[in-house]
Amino acid sequence: MATIDNLPPLREVIATHELSAKKALGQNFLLDLNLTAKIARQAGDLSGCDVLEIGPGPGGLTRGLLAEGARRVLAIEKDARCLPALAEIAEAYPGRLQVLNADALQVDATQYLTPPIRVVANLPYNVGTELLVRWLTPEVWPPFWDSLTLMFQKEVAERIVATPGSKAYGRLAILAQWRAEARIVMTLPPEAFTPPPKIHSAVVHLTRRDAPAFPADAATLSRLVAAAFNQRRKMLRASLKGAAPDIEDKLRAAGLDPTLRAEQVPLEGFCALARIVKP
Repeated sequence: MATIDNLPPLREVIATHELSAKKALGQNFLLDLNLTAKIARQAGDLSGCDVLEIGPGPGGLTRGLLAEGARRVLAIEKDARCLPALAEIAEAYPGRLQVLNADALQVDATQYLTPPIRVVANLPYNVGTELLVRWLTPEVWPPFWDSLTLMFQKEVAERIVATPGSKAYGRLAILAQWRAEARIVMTLPPEAFTPPPKIHSAVVHLTRRDAPAFPADAATLSRLVAAAFNQRRKMLRASLKGAAPDIEDKLRAAGLDPTLRAEQVPLEGFCALARIVKP
C-alpha cells in the first residue's frame, strides 16, 4: 500500500520539502505508511479521542492517526522545515489536525486538548525518556492522558517493562509499572527508518492506572528507588543507609532482607518500604 489517503507517499513528501533527518533533533523518519497505521492501531479506538503526537516529522504517523479515526490530533514539531508537509495533511483532514511549532519540553499541550486524550508518538530519541518521566510524574494523579503508545530505542522499551532480577530492571520500570500497565506491542528493525539508526526500536503501550499498583508516597518511593539503584551492586542496608538511621529494621518490617540488592526487590517491596520510611 503506497498510501493510506490521497496524499503523496512519504519519500515524495521528504524529497519535495527537502526534509533530510537531523541527528541533532534525534530524527529517524518512518516511511512505511503500513507501519505507521499499525502503530496508530496499537493505541486502540481513537474515534472519540484527542491525540497528542510529539515529533511528527513529515507526518507518517500523523496520517496513520487521522486515517484510523482520531477525533483531533495535536502535533508538536520543533523543526520548522516540517511545517509545510504537515500543513498539507491538515488541509486533507479539515479541522482535525493542529500543529504547534514548539519544543515539547517547553509547551503545555493540555490547553489545546479535550479529554479523553491519548499520546501516540515516535519520540525523538534525545527527549523520549524525559517526556515519559514527566508524563508519569505529574503533581496530580490521574494524569491528563488515558494511554501512551510510544516508540523508543528497544533498550529503553525493555527497561520500561523489565521484571525484578533482570539487568534492565531499575528506576524506569518501577516508575512506569507503579502507575501504568506497560507492554511492548511492536519491534522495528533499523531498516524501517530513514536514515537507519544503529539500534532496533520498539513500541510500548502504557495504560494508566487510576490508582497506583500499591499505596506509597510518590516522593518517598522516588527517593528510595533512586538511592537503591544509584548503588545497585550494593546490598540495600548499604545503599539505603542514608534513608533512615534504623534502615535494617525498616527493611525487615517491609518484608525485605537487608542483604538484597535493588534489582531483586519487586515493586510491591519498594512500596512497602516507602510506607514504613515515610514519617
